[in-house]
Amino acid sequence: MSVVVSDLTKTFGVQNAVDQVSFEAQPGDIVGFLGPNGAGKSTTMKIITGYLPPTAGSVAVCGSDVTQNSMEVRKNIGYLPEHNPLYLDMYVKEYLRFIGALHGLKGRKLKQQVAAMVELCGLQREQHKKIGAISKGYRQRVGLAQSIIHDPKVLILDEPTTGLDPNQIVEIREVIKNIGQAKTVIFSTHIMQEVQAMCNRVIIINLGKIVADGNVDSLKAMQNKANAFITEFKEEIDWKLIGELEGVIEVQPLGGGKYKVFAQPETDVRPLMFELAKTHHWTLVGLQQQENTLEDVFQNLTK
Repeated sequence: MSVVVSDLTKTFGVQNAVDQVSFEAQPGDIVGFLGPNGAGKSTTMKIITGYLPPTAGSVAVCGSDVTQNSMEVRKNIGYLPEHNPLYLDMYVKEYLRFIGALHGLKGRKLKQQVAAMVELCGLQREQHKKIGAISKGYRQRVGLAQSIIHDPKVLILDEPTTGLDPNQIVEIREVIKNIGQAKTVIFSTHIMQEVQAMCNRVIIINLGKIVADGNVDSLKAMQNKANAFITEFKEEIDWKLIGELEGVIEVQPLGGGKYKVFAQPETDVRPLMFELAKTHHWTLVGLQQQENTLEDVFQNLTK
């Protein structure tokens, strides 16, 4: 395993920011690390990378303990923190040469790696500019380039697409997916589309504890405790009557004659809905069963 986290706990004062978190990740894993603000995502990532010591528990990266052999761990990790720390007065290529040299690269190898990172992260047009003169999106690309210039086995990315435009997000997704074929990638995000587009695994953390761990489809199935239907009428109706139908759990008005109806898993409310509309002379223009989304799963687990 590239990353092994065992009963990890981090306490600040009387609060457990991370509370007995355990998981493993191996090469080829692209793990989406999800959770609301303050859930413990960034703290966990900082401990894995050696920036924070744990209060209890352990973390091993490529077989090395982060507290006992932190320098060996850092050789195997690439890290892009949430707040991307860059030297704004340095030029892009100058900065990448500097970071590469810190990792022990020199001569032709350093030159080749800088050129490869410029190409991989789409920095060709910006490579001769000062970092302070480029956009936030391109600064994020520079941060990603520095995190992988030494070809690490493990990549820790804390909200890597922050500040990128839609086209850049698609490009960086492809970069991360390509990197993830041979490396272990753990990244945090609040963008569910990113998780569905890139991840073969999702870990959801809330209040410092892991509340779900699996692939997207398994998490959806796990949370599929009710059938959901979107029903639409030509006019506004007395929607509370829908709530009286057998098997209906909840009705949410969406406006414009639309309603979201939650029913017991074993109940198909569609025939009942047709009968109700017929009885009250309502014009039913749409009735569609809706699959559970990753957003639904996230909200259910982190309320």
